[in-house]
Amino acid sequence: MESVIGTMIGRDSEQEVLSAFVAAPGGRALVLRGDSGVGKSALLGHVSQLAVAERYRVIRAAGVEAESELPFAGLHQFLYPLLSYIDRLDQVHRKVFDVVFGRSEGTPPSVMTLGIAVLDLLSLAASQHPLLLVLDDGQWLDASSTEVIGFVGRRLTGSSVKLVVVLRAGVPSGFDTAALKELAVTTLSEKAAEQMLDLHHPGLADRVRRLVLEEAQGNPLALLELPPYVRDRRTGHAPEEPFGYTGIPLPQRLQQVYGARIKALSDPVRAELLRGALDGVGAGTAAGQARGGRYRMTDTDEATDYGLLVVDPLSGDFVFRHPLVRSSVVQTATPNERRAAHTVLADVHRDNVERRATHLAASAVDPDEAVAAALEAAAESATRRGGAVAAVAWLTRAAELSETHQERSRRLGSAAYVAGHSGRLDQARQLVRAGAGVDTGGSPDSVVASGYVAFFEDGDIRSSQHQVFAAIESLRDRGVGQSNEVLTRLIDLLLAISQYGSDEAWWLRVHELLDSLGDLVPAHSRIYQDAWGDVVLRGAGVNERLERAFADVHSLEPWDVTRLGAAAYHVDALSQYRPHLQRMVDREIETGALADAMTMLHLIMLDQIAVGEWDEAERTGRRCLELTTTHKHALFVHHTHAYLGLLAALRGQVEHARELQATVDTWARPRGIGFLTQITDTIGTTTALAEGDYEAAYLHAIGITPPGTFHPYAHQAPRTLLDLVEAALHTGRTQQAHQHAQAAHHAGLPHISPRLALTTYGALAMTTPDPTQADHYYHQAQTHPHAHHFPYELARIHLAHGIRQRHTHGPKTARPSLTLAAQTFQRLGAATWAERAQAELRVSGLVTRATTQLTELTWQERRIADLAASGLTNKEIGERMHLSPRTVSSHLYRVFPKLGITSRAALRDALGRIRDDQNV
Repeated sequence: MESVIGTMIGRDSEQEVLSAFVAAPGGRALVLRGDSGVGKSALLGHVSQLAVAERYRVIRAAGVEAESELPFAGLHQFLYPLLSYIDRLDQVHRKVFDVVFGRSEGTPPSVMTLGIAVLDLLSLAASQHPLLLVLDDGQWLDASSTEVIGFVGRRLTGSSVKLVVVLRAGVPSGFDTAALKELAVTTLSEKAAEQMLDLHHPGLADRVRRLVLEEAQGNPLALLELPPYVRDRRTGHAPEEPFGYTGIPLPQRLQQVYGARIKALSDPVRAELLRGALDGVGAGTAAGQARGGRYRMTDTDEATDYGLLVVDPLSGDFVFRHPLVRSSVVQTATPNERRAAHTVLADVHRDNVERRATHLAASAVDPDEAVAAALEAAAESATRRGGAVAAVAWLTRAAELSETHQERSRRLGSAAYVAGHSGRLDQARQLVRAGAGVDTGGSPDSVVASGYVAFFEDGDIRSSQHQVFAAIESLRDRGVGQSNEVLTRLIDLLLAISQYGSDEAWWLRVHELLDSLGDLVPAHSRIYQDAWGDVVLRGAGVNERLERAFADVHSLEPWDVTRLGAAAYHVDALSQYRPHLQRMVDREIETGALADAMTMLHLIMLDQIAVGEWDEAERTGRRCLELTTTHKHALFVHHTHAYLGLLAALRGQVEHARELQATVDTWARPRGIGFLTQITDTIGTTTALAEGDYEAAYLHAIGITPPGTFHPYAHQAPRTLLDLVEAALHTGRTQQAHQHAQAAHHAGLPHISPRLALTTYGALAMTTPDPTQADHYYHQAQTHPHAHHFPYELARIHLAHGIRQRHTHGPKTARPSLTLAAQTFQRLGAATWAERAQAELRVSGLVTRATTQLTELTWQERRIADLAASGLTNKEIGERMHLSPRTVSSHLYRVFPKLGITSRAALRDALGRIRDDQNV
């Protein structure tokens, strides 16, 4: 390599950049991008030698195309030489690496968590000598490793670590969006190409020299390798033009050059090279010491003599001279030779379930149940590590190798199931059709996959319900045995569809069916059954069962975590489990269960709304909307719109909220998706409350559930408890409000979730006529140990309490509660609620900084206020201004807090004060 570097021609500018890169203080990253054979490896060798001269420790790795779908395979290779440092990290970071590298079980970390752990590991390793990490063929690195290395590369500033990544131009890579500084490695200039050719191949005949220069087009590797090939072709009576100008890309022509040398090797040496190539042994200077567990080629001096291998100066191992040598070794081998090599490699990696599966899959020709089972095990391992995409490929291959039609159909069904969860609905559909070709009667596996496709792609509730229901009945009637995976999938799908349907009659049929199955229904599915259906009737005790389920989180598939998270939402325990979702969601979006990642984002957004992180919730919702729209998941698109609409309503963005409400309702109601139409009714209720239009709010609220009861299997019924009560009180329906609060108490809502406890006590306080008893309930609500987890509901209770205190104990007593309410609403961004609280504070005699800003009325608001002050009704005002009475009412409810009043009767005096102030 020294001789090559010493005679590097035409690379002065690149060498200057690399010298400055190594000499610069602190850490940084650089990407070298260029075509095959353009000299990237030589530059990589150059920067490595510069780093060694500066006392850097150089760690090398290379992407392997065969492992591009193995999660974290590249990262393991990169960090293999540093494993000894892991034991010196703190326990948290050690656990991260133990999980990723398979040394222990646990929930795979997020990109950020793992990236931070890698940064700490690198910092520790670089404490004595700086580090240079060099990665060749980065385009073949698996997606999980690419994300982490990209994350690390952007955060090396201030460290003693530098990173160089080499990418092949024209091949898509995760590094394309990593935002790392790039250096383009182009072909040589005409003058430099001539110098290089004359230096390495002096004395060429003019015609051969001209042909080589024309064919090489400045590609350094071609300039080095083509001359002997051209001479051989000429003496062997080749056609007039040695390459025939067939339009074959240059790398393939070079592979022909290497192919001739490979074929000249003895059979044992060629077999040895093939095993190394198929196992991803490195090429050039990037091969190096970080080959963690790769095949070690031996007895290959013959290949070295032919210029196909070199000895890595650091590890002493044989490595391929160039990546094209490696690919040529594979391409020139026969299928039988490749299968034999894979068989040997499967045995070499017998302790690594996923790498062994990769080689077994390639070695088998005929059906082999043992190989198929090994591939299934690898698929399960990959899924738990965020590699659902790889799992689909392994399950599909396992189906091909199955010895019976039943097993083939089952494995294709499993592949379709994982593909559906991975957001690849087209692939799932194809796998379903492939499975149907085996079992034309429609296997339960096919029902699962086709049900997911129809359900998630277009929200097809009705046909999916009946199809899945019938499949479960069929399995039951056939006497299915214990622990049947397909039955569990069918049950969970039926429960998911039923949750979205939110239909009482259908849920009763589902309960009857599942009760008939008895112990065949898994414990997790029973949690979903109770939490997703009617939490008022069946939610007691779910929280404790969730804690037990999440205690063994490392054994859960991504869809298990998602479903348990959805159950946690229904009992208001999401905050406890949100860290699990946040750790998994980025990983699943990249290479895992994409559809589950969409639901994870929904759940994260819901918890952000609940705990008052509304700006973060908006960002999460927008991210989810982009993801669901890109992948054409119509159900999730509208589900996301529903949550964004609810957030807009909470913030008082009434026009935007109503626009989203209409969009979702128009799509969901004809399909019978009650889960979403209930949210649209809640958006209507919340928007009307934000405007102060309590009559409209009441009408929306009773559309969800009548006062005094909680409509069965209407998940928004308990969640809108405060809404119905407040709307009823403000519209003079005191009896209905009190009945609804009492119904919540008698239904045991305080025992189901902390949020329902808070709102139940708040509703009782608002509606109880006895002041002493009301104060007792207000105290119970405001001192509940989890009250601060739900700031929006707590602020509403503070506001109601303050208003009551002003009327019963005087203005001064009310100020603390009103101040807490105003401050919370302002922090949340609930604009109209904040204005209302500020108005109550002014009425209580406390002037705030916001007072002067609230007195500004628009022209239309001022005109409506004047007409209302003159005694006209809303209908009469509407007729004069060509507005609906509802619009007039909405404007007046915005005017009241701006003027610091709470009733229509106070309008005249408030407007008079404004006129007096303007005349001063």
